[in-house]
Amino acid sequence: MSVLAELPGVRPVRFEVGEPLPPGAGQADVLIPGFQAGARAITYLPQLPNLKLVQLLSAGAESWIGKVPDGIMLANCRGAHGGSTAEWVMAALLTIYREMREFAAAQADRRWDLHKTDTLQGKRVLTIGAGDLGNQLKRRLEAFDAHVTMVGTTAREGVHGVAELPQLLGDHDAVVLMVPVTPKTVGMVDAEFLSQMADSAVLVNAARGSVVVTDDLLAELRSGRLRAALDVTDPEPLPSDHPLWTAPGLLLTPHVAGTCARNFERAYAVAASQIAMFAAGEKPANLVRGEY
Repeated sequence: MSVLAELPGVRPVRFEVGEPLPPGAGQADVLIPGFQAGARAITYLPQLPNLKLVQLLSAGAESWIGKVPDGIMLANCRGAHGGSTAEWVMAALLTIYREMREFAAAQADRRWDLHKTDTLQGKRVLTIGAGDLGNQLKRRLEAFDAHVTMVGTTAREGVHGVAELPQLLGDHDAVVLMVPVTPKTVGMVDAEFLSQMADSAVLVNAARGSVVVTDDLLAELRSGRLRAALDVTDPEPLPSDHPLWTAPGLLLTPHVAGTCARNFERAYAVAASQIAMFAAGEKPANLVRGEY
């Protein structure tokens, strides 16, 4: 409320999901759903006849695409969570290559397990997703002396097109997924995709669980040919009896890549900048177009 109240021409009204809209909210031009509000916030759309913009606090917009009536703009929070997500990817890769879990287990057993590990230095990392998240990761990887190849929907300077993936997958030590959920990305990482990855390569999913075909990944993990780090799963939350919990070669976290200190502060800073553009009669820069 304090951040939005500072914007010229903006009068914020706070609402709680699941409760009736407070007085004055029905005249709103902009709706900012809370984190994880999803479908519950969508139910308010019929009560907002003046609505012109839905401004999300997340980078992902899959819960809203196709649910917003024509004439209402949808904007994500690109720029708020890229750094945090890239940081999680770095932590995952370093944990795997430097065997931090194995050393933690040795510590618990009071074993002095002195041995040589792998390193992120010199690794060839294929980053699928060339938006804010992908570029944030590229900057961090290069600081660790890794070699980064970027892939986007279409080829452009410094970025390969997604059609080139079959030729690229086998030449990289790690493949990082940082794409939005679209009809083209759901299930894109299937048995064929995984079979094209190099032996002992690491698949890192920092996108959404539905981008990966879970059973196909499980088959590769069980064979020992590939390793993986997942912050997202399909299904999610992961049921306690799901085989992913015990899959070999897997580092698993519960969708926390962007869940860290000051994430609300960063999200509302981006949201405020988007709404300031809208209030000035401009189109917000983060309008969702389904590209990556």
